[in-house]
Parts: sequence; structure tokens; C-alpha cells
Amino acid sequence: MTAHLPDAAPANWVDRRAPAALRPWLKLGRFDRPTGIWLLMLPGWQGIALAGAMEGRLPDWRWLLAFFVGAALMRAAGCAYNDIVDRDFDAKVSRTAGRPIPSGQISVKQAWAFVIGCCLVSLAILLFMPPAAIALGAGSLALVAAYPFMKRITWWPQAWLGLTFNWGALLGFAAVTGGLQWPALLLYASGIFWTLGYDTIYAIQDLEDDALAGVKSSVRRLGENTAKGVLIFYVVCFVLVLATAWAGGLGPLFLPPAALFGLHLSNQAAKVRLEDPAGALALFRSNPLAGLALFLALAAGAWTGPQGLF
Repeated sequence: MTAHLPDAAPANWVDRRAPAALRPWLKLGRFDRPTGIWLLMLPGWQGIALAGAMEGRLPDWRWLLAFFVGAALMRAAGCAYNDIVDRDFDAKVSRTAGRPIPSGQISVKQAWAFVIGCCLVSLAILLFMPPAAIALGAGSLALVAAYPFMKRITWWPQAWLGLTFNWGALLGFAAVTGGLQWPALLLYASGIFWTLGYDTIYAIQDLEDDALAGVKSSVRRLGENTAKGVLIFYVVCFVLVLATAWAGGLGPLFLPPAALFGLHLSNQAAKVRLEDPAGALALFRSNPLAGLALFLALAAGAWTGPQGLF
């Protein structure tokens, strides 16, 4: 019987409903913590919505479904790969010591098989996309492969996660349009700063353990300036979101949900406390709501009105 992991919700469906034999595998893919699936999927949905809005139409539900499945699988593969690489570090950190690989529930060979299986199904989805999107999907693998090593060589592994997790914004846009344009690049840049903010908040949980294990993070670099840093990251994110709307010629209905997105981010920054890791986890878990607000803003921008937004 697998133990409940500390950063998973106590009432998560894996611990409560999944068959015991499947629980280690589901935990290897972080299906007991679905927040990460949303945070990987939403940039793709946002890219799809932006592409549709620039053509005056709502996002295609078929692309949204494909990106949901692809994000769930690639997030699972990425988490398993990260656990393979970090198994020695994870064994030293209280939050991660119970994960399937460091706890011995799943072997490294079995974990590699899991990674390969998830990637093959994701590849099947990717092959239905235009050539530019296929090339972008293949290019993302380099970012994924390098990510687990960033905490060893830079104080800003959260920035690399931003590059990785928000690649879907480019992929979603290219899947719809067959290529890239400046609005998609601006949306991608905004997502990098969004991730830099929320993953800095997430890293507060591991501040002491990371210091003992010699793992670098933005929280360790920022120290007492962490809350100010998160606020700066989120302000830059929101400015880039507005630049995305301007470059894409989005309509005035973009503004109300975009304002909710900005308010959500500012509320997070105001509540960040280094001495409150449980509160940091709660703030982190709220980010799918922020991402959904931005998705709705981009989708609503399809209505340009008589003059457009700007």
C-alpha cells in the first residue's frame, strides 16, 4: 500500500479510489496532483484561443481535447523522467522521499518504460498536427531533458521550467495556424514569467531541504525578497499579456477576464510568506484558475467590436 505524499491533496482520487496496484504508477506520473496537468495544458489552450481569436472565432474543441490528453501524458512522462534523474536528491528531501522511485516501489527500468509509453502515445497525437507544430513538439524534448539538471547549475531552475511548461503556447498556436507570429511569442514570454512566479511560490516548501541537499532555487536566491520577486515576475507577465492582446488585435471582451487574471496574480504576490510553506502550496494550487481566466480572456477577444481593443 502506497503512502499519501505530502504535497498531494489528502482527498486526492488516487489515494481514495485507484486500485492499490496502480497507485505507484499514477503517483509516478503525478496524477494525484493534477495541478501540474492544468499548468502544462493551459498555455496550449491559450495558444489555441489566441490563434482562433486573431481569426475572429472561438477555439476548436477538438484541439482543446487533444492538448488536454497530450499534456496529461507528457506531464506524466516529464515527472517520471525528473524522478529518475533526481532519485538520489529526492531520497534526502522529506517532501519527495516517499515518491515511487526513491521509496523502491518502482524500479528505474520500470520508470523508463513508463516514460517511453507516455511519449509514444503523445507522439501519435503530435503527428496529426501541421509540420511546424510537429517540429516544435520535437524541439520541446530538449527543454524537458535539460530541466532536472538546472537546479544543479543555476539559481533559476524555475525560469527553465517556464521555458518548458509554456512551450504549449507556441505549439497550440502553430497547430491552428501552421506557423508562428509575434502574438504567440509574446504569449509564450508572458507564460515564462507566470511560471517563474508560481514555481518560486511552490519552491518555498523545499527551502530548508534544498539548502541541506545543495539544490539551487529562485527562493534560495531571492531570500527575504521572494515576495517582491514574485510581484515583479507577475507584473512583467501581465504587461506581456496586454502586449499579446495588442499585437493580436483582440477585442474589448478580452479585458474583463484579463483583469481577473491580473487580480489573481496580485493577490498571490500579496500573500507570499517564506515562513508559511502550507500557504505557499495553496497559492500554487490556485494557479489553474488564473490560467483559465487568461484562456477565457483570449477566447473572448475573438469579438473585436467595431474598432478592436486598442
